[in-house]
Parts: sequence; structure tokens; C-alpha cells
Amino acid sequence: METILRAHAEQQFAAELYELEQADRRPKPANWRLSPWAVATYILGGTLDNGFEITPKYIGNGRLIEIAIATLTTDRALLLMGIPGTGKTWVSEHLAAAISGDSTLLVQGTAGTSEEAIRYGWNYASLIAKGPTAEALVPSPIMTAMRDGQLARVEELTRIPADVQDALITILSEKLLPIPELNQEVQAVKGFNVIATANDRDRGVNDLSSALKRRFNTVVLPLPATADEEITIVQQRVHSLGKALELPAEPPALAEIRRVVTIFRELRQGMTESGRAKLKSPSSTLSTAEAISVINSGLALAGHFGDGTLRAGDLAASLTGAVVKDPIHDTVIWREYLETIVRERENWEDLYQACRALV
Repeated sequence: METILRAHAEQQFAAELYELEQADRRPKPANWRLSPWAVATYILGGTLDNGFEITPKYIGNGRLIEIAIATLTTDRALLLMGIPGTGKTWVSEHLAAAISGDSTLLVQGTAGTSEEAIRYGWNYASLIAKGPTAEALVPSPIMTAMRDGQLARVEELTRIPADVQDALITILSEKLLPIPELNQEVQAVKGFNVIATANDRDRGVNDLSSALKRRFNTVVLPLPATADEEITIVQQRVHSLGKALELPAEPPALAEIRRVVTIFRELRQGMTESGRAKLKSPSSTLSTAEAISVINSGLALAGHFGDGTLRAGDLAASLTGAVVKDPIHDTVIWREYLETIVRERENWEDLYQACRALV
């Protein structure tokens, strides 16, 4: 596992899942590895009776996670909504790992996703040689989840063409998948369900039909409510990724993380922390995930081309790149923010100079 860049959740947190399984005495739905209480503890963190610490995977409103878990115990599928970078995929993966012990039954939604990815496909060499047979059928991740009573995941649901989306309707309502070529059907085993994710900003790309919407219970994952909450998320993920990537730099000082998070939050909200000055917002999302990327990029620069200590000069390029997506519109907004806000802040002169030299 040490050579794998990013292990699946059930591999990376195998020790935590094992300890929870041993300590879990609450009722479990059919084919669930853990009880709903234990799944929530795995995602939100906590201390077991034997003193074992479960690290939080999601920092935010715990009630939203409880609603998501409760949904998966019913016959309704779960749709996680939110702007990019709010942890939808992260939560989806960890829910599947804790409930089914397998987060790999995944359909990645794109404009080119075909109905075969939702239903099933064929081994065409076998199909031509022998015609439609059970051996020639290639199951989709959703069909596999139905047969085994597991969770299937669909990423970026609204990016999938509308006619392909609708292939889910029968699966979610009737819990079966017809195979007319074989005059057969797959009936879902208890424990089967679907977790889909979609970005708020993708509304209008391929809107869900009303029939499909009714099959989902929607949970909106918001951006972190406070700066401290977002700083904690960034700090935790930077530490985890830094170990996985074996970055040679020292852990970043909290002050540097706070500066990046402050900039992102102010530009996102169009207002300074104090509320005294209104700001123009750039076209970029400036999500928590991008803040993590900025810090990690800075650590790579500091470790490989500096003295190992993260400084303003190491952050400037990635920070500027995260903010400026539209070279004309965003550059004007970024310069104005640097001149009116960053330049005037106490102890931010180094960051101002490093960023200003790039725009």
C-alpha cells in the first residue's frame, strides 16, 4: 500500500473500520458492514469505549451526514449537492466504504457517459461468436451493486445526458434491471442503493427529470460555515496529502493556512472578514479543495526549491493561479484586492510583494 498514491477509503482507514466493527453493537440494516450510528461516527469522528480515536472525515454540520445515512436505510437514493470543493465525492466515498466496505462501484458522469455505464454492456467478440449470452454480458457497477446488495456511486449526475440519466428510473423505483436480450432481469438484493453527486453550478447542463428527482433525497453540502472550520479542514487534508506525496517540506505554519483561507473566503463572499469593505468576486470557485491545492503546491516549492519552510513566495504562484481563471476579468479583481486589502494588512507585506510581482 505504501507505493499507492491514493488508497481507497476502505484501505486507508481499514484500522478505524475494523475497530468500529468490533465495537458496534447496534442494529445493522441488511448487508451493512456497520450500523448507522457507527457510520456516522466513522465520518464525523469520535472516541470509542476502548479509547480508540476515529478521525473526522467531514467537518461541518453533522446533522446533514445523519440525514444522508438515514436516507440510505430507506428505498430512496441519495443525491449530494453543492458547489465544487464542498466534499461531495469525499463523503460519497466514505459512506460507501463504511456501509458496503467497497467504494469502487463507481460511474463517472460525463457528456459521453452511455447507457451501458448505467445498465450493462457486452463483450462484442463473444456476442458476435455466440450471440447474447450471460457470459457475454458485462455488468455495470450499478448492476454489480444490485446483485451484491452494495452501494453504487454516480459522480456528476447532471453532466450525464438526460436520456441516459433516465435509465436510473426503473432501477431506483422498481429495484430491478431488465435484460431483454436474455429474457432475464436482475433484482436488487437488500442493501443496494445509489449515492449520486452533482454541482450546484451545473444546473441547466442536464437538469434531472421530475421523475428522477422523486427517486432521490437531496442533501446540500455547504461551504464551511466559519473560517476556523475551513482552516481545520485544510490543515487536516494538507497533513494527510503531504504524507502520501512525501513532500520534503515542514508542515505549514497555521498563519499561512489562515492567510490563504481568509483570501478565499473574502473573495467568495464579496466582503472582507470585518464586513467593512465590499469586494468583487472572481469567476473562480475558490473552494476549500483549491485552498488545499494551493498549500500543497507551496509546500512542494518550499521543499524542492527552498529551505523546506513555506513562505509567501512559495504560495504566490498557486494562489494567483487559483484566483485568476479569466485573464482579463479576474486579473483586474485580483490586483484591486491586492492593492486595497492585502497591501494594507499588518504583516502581509511579504504576500503582497510576492503576488504583485506575478500580475
